[in-house]
Amino acid sequence: MGSFSGLLQRPLVVWNPSLLHCRNRKFSSSGLARKVNDVGVSYFNSMQPKSIHCQSCLLSGSLSQSEEGEERPQEKLPSVAGGIVALGKFEALHIGHRELAIQAAKIGPPFLLSFVGMAEVLGWEPRVPIVAKCDRNRVLSSWASCCGEKIPREFQIEFSKVRYFTPRHFVEKLSKELGVHGVVAGENYRFGYKASGDASDLVRLCNEYGVKACIINSVMDKNQDPEHLNPCYPNEVGQVSSTRVRYALSKGDMNYVSQLLGRHHRLFLTVGDQERFFMSDDNKRRTLSAPKSRLLNIPPREGVYENCSIVIFGKNVVGCRLVISSLDIHLEWDNPLTWEDKYNVVGIDIAGS
Repeated sequence: MGSFSGLLQRPLVVWNPSLLHCRNRKFSSSGLARKVNDVGVSYFNSMQPKSIHCQSCLLSGSLSQSEEGEERPQEKLPSVAGGIVALGKFEALHIGHRELAIQAAKIGPPFLLSFVGMAEVLGWEPRVPIVAKCDRNRVLSSWASCCGEKIPREFQIEFSKVRYFTPRHFVEKLSKELGVHGVVAGENYRFGYKASGDASDLVRLCNEYGVKACIINSVMDKNQDPEHLNPCYPNEVGQVSSTRVRYALSKGDMNYVSQLLGRHHRLFLTVGDQERFFMSDDNKRRTLSAPKSRLLNIPPREGVYENCSIVIFGKNVVGCRLVISSLDIHLEWDNPLTWEDKYNVVGIDIAGS
């Protein structure tokens, strides 16, 4: 479920499991109360009023007076203020990420907080995204039915500005600068410079700063067949991850991809005048061919995918056949589809067999 760190691979740190599984116990000596719901989610609610830690001069929604009696201009609140932030990378927007959003929505307005610019700062090779940027709002909107009809929103922080933050500095930023009311993270979440903080540190620091904390159990991958696991990551403990989604796509196993995502994988293709669009001789078969460089997100491995659909503007849906070669992609369909110049971006849903 993600973390921010300067390390590419980190050993799994196991902390006190009672933090996740004990029920109906209170920790009054530390000012921390825990409630566990039916799905094994632990809620940590500070017994201290948040106002003790809040800097009203940064987050006040009203005008303040200077010592000279002059009014200072009103400072704009960050959009995440008052919200509950789920912490992670959120690359694939898979079912594990959805569970974080569901738990956040139970406490307040849900946000997905992630970091931008990590690849540039850490020198990672650029990668084609799993979810096209233009498709993220659609995916998040589809989660509303699971989130009490609340649509999770995204909030991003420039990684270069927080790279060297200690765990305490980061939580302080969440509380004082961003004004969040709560955080939700997975049990394996790590944060702070060199991933020095874990989930127990997050709970402790949130308690100090008057921020609610919710630590959830990892959403496990139901498919633990060794042939479906990436041999490059032998230390994985079996949770759903963006790494597993990428690996499933590389194998062309679209049933497995759909299980991990909780939806069909949707490719997005930009279509221009240079793409070849024509009808067959019988005036029924339509074909569209384009180079793979026109794709906005990652495709599955080369091959033929029969159970697909063309989606335009989210409502014009036509069944199609998708062929992916080393350089190009080809779409073939029979049913009528009115093609207009405004259709410069086409979605392609790829279902399993």
